[in-house]
Amino acid sequence: MGLSFGSFDSVCSTAALVICPLLGPSGQGIEPNCYSRNVQIGSTLIFQPSTCFVHIVAILMTAIMIYHIRSKYTAVGRKEIVMFFWLYMAIELLAMFLDSGIIPTANVSYPWFTAVYTGLVAAAYCCLLINGFVGFQFAEDGTPFSLWFLRLSCLFIFGVSFLIAIATFNSFIGFSPTKTTALFIVYLIWPILCVTTYTLSQLVLVFRTLDDRWPLGDIIFGIAFYTIAQVLLFAFSVTICNAIQHYLDGLFFFTLCVLLSVMMVYKYWDSITREDLEFSVGSKAAVWEVKDPLLTGTVAADFEEDTTSNYHTGGTAASLVGGVSGAQYYYGGGAKGGAGAGAGGYSQGGYGGAQRGYPPTSDRY
Repeated sequence: MGLSFGSFDSVCSTAALVICPLLGPSGQGIEPNCYSRNVQIGSTLIFQPSTCFVHIVAILMTAIMIYHIRSKYTAVGRKEIVMFFWLYMAIELLAMFLDSGIIPTANVSYPWFTAVYTGLVAAAYCCLLINGFVGFQFAEDGTPFSLWFLRLSCLFIFGVSFLIAIATFNSFIGFSPTKTTALFIVYLIWPILCVTTYTLSQLVLVFRTLDDRWPLGDIIFGIAFYTIAQVLLFAFSVTICNAIQHYLDGLFFFTLCVLLSVMMVYKYWDSITREDLEFSVGSKAAVWEVKDPLLTGTVAADFEEDTTSNYHTGGTAASLVGGVSGAQYYYGGGAKGGAGAGAGGYSQGGYGGAQRGYPPTSDRY
């Protein structure tokens, strides 16, 4: 059966998508021709166990990427691109519950969770599309206008996709499980358009703005992983499943390759953004070099202490009282040029020629 536009018959017979149990004319969904084996844990039957393992790895890797993005405080488009990875993490978390059958397909809540999943996928591709134009600075990144335009656009796409999906699953507003053209566009065509536009915009950005051509490698690897994911899921899923005896199917390789393509989106963004270290706030303490010589140990080598008095040059230091020091007064130093020599008082020989000494006697005082 060939692929027909607007129909999921061929798609769901090849790939085990989360929307397939809710489509088809029988009311029982469209069952794939081959799917991976189930695993029973206790009383719980786990579908697609290998794919669930990739979902867990994807959640962990996305958390690491979000941490590194948030640590680049001054990088261009940091707040915009991190929203894409938050959406991808939410998609992987929800897909893990839907693929594994933890939320049973027969449960009344399954269509609603699947509609939310469909809306998140469409919103994530919308976020990626808008991030492709952040580098052109049509609106300054990180500003309220840029962020709210991105949020409202993703919210609008999420709302439209959610309504189309739930209307198709529950057969109202002219939709039904057999009238799936709108869902086909939202689920399959919209992602391809967004990825193509994002890729072309980044090629233009690299060739016209950047001097470095190494980011082209990230783009090539990213688009290669995404293309391989689509081919393995929609063309070779049954072949892979039969070849390895139902242990794995195309959904496992699809999920893995999409994870690798998302990692290439992060790698590409990280390679074209450089953090402004002048304004960045890192987790490591800054190492400061002391330039003030007064705070170093080379004071004695660079500066010599001035021990010479500004009031006399050489000799014994004078007293602050009368200009005569104690040693001069008691041991005949005198005050040169002072008032004592002229008045017969403070002379070299003391008062009236008497000698000074200690203890005082009759001939000395």
